[in-house]
Amino acid sequence: MTDEGEHAASVDPWLNRAGAGLSSAALLRLFEAALGALWVRTVTILGEVTLTAIADRVLHDTAQRLPLFSSLKVEPNGEGIRFDELRESGSAMRTTDVLEGIRFVLVEFLTVLGNLTAGILTAELHAVLSHVEPTNAVPATKGREVTPSTESTREGEGKG
Repeated sequence: MTDEGEHAASVDPWLNRAGAGLSSAALLRLFEAALGALWVRTVTILGEVTLTAIADRVLHDTAQRLPLFSSLKVEPNGEGIRFDELRESGSAMRTTDVLEGIRFVLVEFLTVLGNLTAGILTAELHAVLSHVEPTNAVPATKGREVTPSTESTREGEGKG
């Protein structure tokens, strides 16, 4: 069985490195790409129904603890998690709140997946997460890639 601490030990350094200096909106794009990468890696192994149930549970727990993230919903057709509403409100959110939410969702998601699979996928999922960077954080939405926004991803970059 895997525990929350093991996943936090993977999520925290990744978030500190990949999320360093990012605006709230850019952090949410990074988060969407990270969850998308984890989803793609696990859906073929666990199946849409199982993964959707896991994601529903994690998002329910997240909404109870962090109401700012309550707009996250699982796509009904098994294509992942819908970020539209959260993305729209992202720039108005405090960076610390966004970081707290990202950390909670990722650790919880990895913990549930780890417990369900007796830790068999843990190392691989940690590796998948570690490769998600702001430079390759292009979220997948409804099965198609979206081009990154032209706005600066790092606060204060490219202005002037």
